[in-house]
Amino acid sequence: MERDLYGREAIFGDDGLAARLTGLTPHGARRVTCEHGDDPPVVVLTGGRGMGKTAALKQLRSLYREITPVALVDCEAVRPPADPGPGWTPVTAVLPELATQLTARVHAARPVQFPRLALGLVAVASVSWRREDESRAQRDLQSLGPVLATLDTRADTATGWVTKVLTKLAAGAFDSMAPMAGLVAEATVETVLEETFSRFQRRSAQWYGTYPQAGGNGRIGLRQLAVDFERGGDLRRRAEDHLVLALVADLTRAYRGMARGARRGRPVLLLDNAHTPLGRQLVEPLLRQRAGGVRDQIALFASSRVHDHAGLSHAVRRRLPEVAHASHWTRGTEVTSGILAVGLTPLDAAHVRSALDRHDPRGRTPAGLARGIHRLTGGRPLGVALLAQAAGESPDQGGLVPGALLERTVELREDRPPVRVADELLERLLPGQRPEVLGVLAAAHGEESARLLAATRLRGESLDGDVALRVRDALRAEDWPVGPEHFVADPLLRSLLLHRLRFQDDDPPYYAVWRAVHETLRSAYAAGGSCPSEPHRLHQELVLGAAEDCVTHLRVRFARPDVLSWLDALRFIASAPCPRPPGSTGPDPRRAVALGRAAASDEERDALAGLDERAAELQLQLRRLLHAVWLLSDPLALPDEEVIDKMAHELRQLSGRHPTGHSVLWDAATHWPRDLRDWRAPSMPPGAPVPVRAGQPGPGNGGPDA
Repeated sequence: MERDLYGREAIFGDDGLAARLTGLTPHGARRVTCEHGDDPPVVVLTGGRGMGKTAALKQLRSLYREITPVALVDCEAVRPPADPGPGWTPVTAVLPELATQLTARVHAARPVQFPRLALGLVAVASVSWRREDESRAQRDLQSLGPVLATLDTRADTATGWVTKVLTKLAAGAFDSMAPMAGLVAEATVETVLEETFSRFQRRSAQWYGTYPQAGGNGRIGLRQLAVDFERGGDLRRRAEDHLVLALVADLTRAYRGMARGARRGRPVLLLDNAHTPLGRQLVEPLLRQRAGGVRDQIALFASSRVHDHAGLSHAVRRRLPEVAHASHWTRGTEVTSGILAVGLTPLDAAHVRSALDRHDPRGRTPAGLARGIHRLTGGRPLGVALLAQAAGESPDQGGLVPGALLERTVELREDRPPVRVADELLERLLPGQRPEVLGVLAAAHGEESARLLAATRLRGESLDGDVALRVRDALRAEDWPVGPEHFVADPLLRSLLLHRLRFQDDDPPYYAVWRAVHETLRSAYAAGGSCPSEPHRLHQELVLGAAEDCVTHLRVRFARPDVLSWLDALRFIASAPCPRPPGSTGPDPRRAVALGRAAASDEERDALAGLDERAAELQLQLRRLLHAVWLLSDPLALPDEEVIDKMAHELRQLSGRHPTGHSVLWDAATHWPRDLRDWRAPSMPPGAPVPVRAGQPGPGNGGPDA
């Protein structure tokens, strides 16, 4: 099921990017003046997993498929058949698929024919044919049937070809110096031209006269194409590039000459995951041809999960909102300057509200849930879509928080059982990865602590290298950020992995795997550990649910002059994850502590024992403040106005209690509530611009990899 798209008006508007490059509006197919005339850019939509690249390409196909020829292929999904044969490569596999889709009937236009591509594919397919193996040729011709059907719609198009080809070979002189592949190709092409091509279509063979060493003779060019393909290496790449250009030539011919006026707009090629080798093989021949001054009539939209790679080295880069009314693209001297790389931007809070309203039209969900979903997902469209659907379908919507949505199930397709949101998101954001390994490393603050966890908790995962470094490289290859504050730096991905780590062993309330990982980190950060850091150790204490040491640490250091560092330590310690137990209902237990309505635990009473009245009062005050900041910083929870007001009150009280009456605490009481109400992380220093993405805890200090 294709999901609704939000925040993509720059592409799909009536004067948006798609309309300006195809010459047709997506809605109603009204004609639009083509931007850049006969020299349009190749548009590459860039963004990480879940940013909506595939959804945008599918939407283009859906909107244009009835008004202009359209083809969509996923370059990452092409797989060889069980018995591919020497003539199979990803390029020769995908070109027939593109041609077949492009021949679908559209309004007021004849189907496109692909004589040049058909001849080239038949020539290279024939390199594997032998007189003693007629079945091989039969299978190859059958696979090319859809392309050949664009020229001759008779059901028996290929019947008798193989016999005739092999008869020609039997009558030939095989003691010549000509390569066998060339002889087979020549005999095959002759047979195809005689049996299938009309008198006018046969002229298309001359297009291959431009092939290297053809000397203007199309049949010699086709023979050389087959020879180069069989030899492999750079020669095969040259042959495959020529096949790509054959498809381009057929499409271009359909929009020129006698066909002009019979077609509206431009044909549309859609290549998903074009950052792969196959994707680049399909795009680069067209780019080189355009850079050389050869024009065509194709609107090509591709996607790339990798923001920076060689194929985009000289691309003109724009963010999605910048191309809403003009692409601001000009061709440079480099071949890849023919690319307009459009970075897909996250959805904003209003888009999330629209998505939630679609699934919850009666408005039963909490008022702040849309903003909470936006903070957790960072506006990543896939996360927004699944969480909004889960919220709308949830039977108990009154007390929903983002963390609870991760445990909900949603039905994505009628032929598939409902899936849990957290599992589905991880599977689609990290396909082919091992979440049990990544979950352990997601607990790390940086590369050093990730390597520590790999060495202690993942010893069985690697015999020949460092697990943490291999995972780091795998994340970077998928364009996921890896940072010094958090090894898994994307807040949504980290939240999902930590959620899985917490509940994967299904043994509440102990959660053995979760405890083992965080106890390992706590020991490493303790005095005498491998990377001692008191703020990091206390962060781990809070992860494990032990708040008393954290409060005592903050009390002991409260009166010191460096209040800014103290406040930053509070913020960092309180950024500890606290996954909501599956199926839990009612208010978060941290709320009662923050508001002073929860009795102290035995451990907390022990911490109060022996303190004088003023110190005990400060200890309790800091207990309330720590739990307030812990709850309010949690992307799995929702901001609570009463808790925000209580936090501000405690900070003002602390400002008066500090020996210097420090203004930093007063500023925090003013600015932190404002930050939280604006769905931002508390700023440091208070009131400073927040450089990190909404929902991402700020960095701590004092640690070796913090």
